[in-house]
Amino acid sequence: MLDLMKEYPENSIQYFIDEWWTTDNTVDLRRGRLLGAFIPFIDQQPMILVPEGRSSPTDHFKANYRIEPLQVKKPHEHPKLPVAALPSYPGEIRTVYRAKERPVLVVGTEPPKIPKSQRAGGAQWQFHPVVLVAPYHGAEFSGKSGGWNPEFVTRVQKCEYPQYMWDQLPGSGKSSILRLDQIQPIGTDQRAYQWTRFCLGRDAMKIMDEWLQWVMSGYLLKDGVLNEFRQGLLELE
Repeated sequence: MLDLMKEYPENSIQYFIDEWWTTDNTVDLRRGRLLGAFIPFIDQQPMILVPEGRSSPTDHFKANYRIEPLQVKKPHEHPKLPVAALPSYPGEIRTVYRAKERPVLVVGTEPPKIPKSQRAGGAQWQFHPVVLVAPYHGAEFSGKSGGWNPEFVTRVQKCEYPQYMWDQLPGSGKSSILRLDQIQPIGTDQRAYQWTRFCLGRDAMKIMDEWLQWVMSGYLLKDGVLNEFRQGLLELE
């Protein structure tokens, strides 16, 4: 049992797996690795940064800004102002998000390196390597506004919804929910994340692969391990 881990409850899929979490001190970004990274809150309406004017007419490094909702149907009607620190490019806007450091699970593989000869003439951003991760959200119920509904967490624990997966994270043992509908890229540079030694075990990754197929395609393998456990858990009351 990993340090500070709680026993998994019987009404969770992790209870039936011998080693859901394992440890590995190799510094890599393998699939199933637990990391820490700043992840944005995904709002239904994006907010953007809009320049209002320069603090000083001759200072091109400072400007006053306001934040307002993005007009998706008319994105280029928002005013623009050349600022050296935040240059404006044709067809682009600057969106603004709240972000929070969260545990994330690596769900994609590190991309292969592109030969230098093939990168010649291109912009740097075209070749910045990224890896796909899914964020965990704390699911401990505190009774305060904004907490997760305990009944909903129980349903997630029984694998009812494809976009949510319940777990207890190693190192803290806290109840958490993995948002598989919020898979997103982060940079592979070590400045973009906090490394941990925790990784999903082999059997856990097999279940995760079935789960990823479920959330991506809407199809759950009828003869898969995930479906078998899920049917049994949903019958528990």
